[in-house]
Amino acid sequence: MRCVRTPIKSTVYKYELGKGLEDGFEPYSEVVTKGWFVTDNLVKVTRDNGLIVCPFIDHRRGRTFVCENDYVIVDDDGTKHLCGHDKIFDRYQIIDEE
Repeated sequence: MRCVRTPIKSTVYKYELGKGLEDGFEPYSEVVTKGWFVTDNLVKVTRDNGLIVCPFIDHRRGRTFVCENDYVIVDDDGTKHLCGHDKIFDRYQIIDEE
């Protein structure tokens, strides 16, 4: 069966550290040793104690770590997810600028 996705209004934010867009942070050492994904472009933050952490978004399929130039998408139903800068405006059309 072929379908067209129903429209969902969303708010799109360019990820910036300190804006509270992430759901949390995980130590980079945990991300590297327990993850099954490419870590080259992950956002990495060094805490005052020297610990390097990576921001993430929790969603129904698990946890996604924020990469450089990612956008955080918050759908009107509260669902949160990430989209890369290379795909964001192929998938999302701007309807108004806040």
